[in-house]
Amino acid sequence: MKILLVEDHEEIWDFLSRRLKRRGYEVVLATDGQQGVDKAQSDAPDIVLLDMNLPVLDGWTAAGVIKANPTTTKIPIIALTAHAMSGDREKAIAAGCNDYHPKPVDFSRLLAQIEALAGDAVEASA
Repeated sequence: MKILLVEDHEEIWDFLSRRLKRRGYEVVLATDGQQGVDKAQSDAPDIVLLDMNLPVLDGWTAAGVIKANPTTTKIPIIALTAHAMSGDREKAIAAGCNDYHPKPVDFSRLLAQIEALAGDAVEASA
């Protein structure tokens, strides 16, 4: 399974990509929101982990662009944000994300979310 990780903090993307690769996932990296949108189209990931506080194009906007494009609209998106405020989950869902994960990342919980959404995506395409 291919995961697009859109994250601008090197320590976070390094940590997540190493751990995901160890679990057998293929990881594609984008370091800003526009790259994330472009790679969602070019690399056809199975799931997107999207930081919401990104340079160039923020995650809120990138999620909307990914969901508005017919070729990428069905790709599940998990929003990642360090600013976990009340209402953020609802705001992420409204922006087009399928789920929400506050930072610092709880890797086992994030894996469960990835597996749940990947299962949903497989069922939706069947």
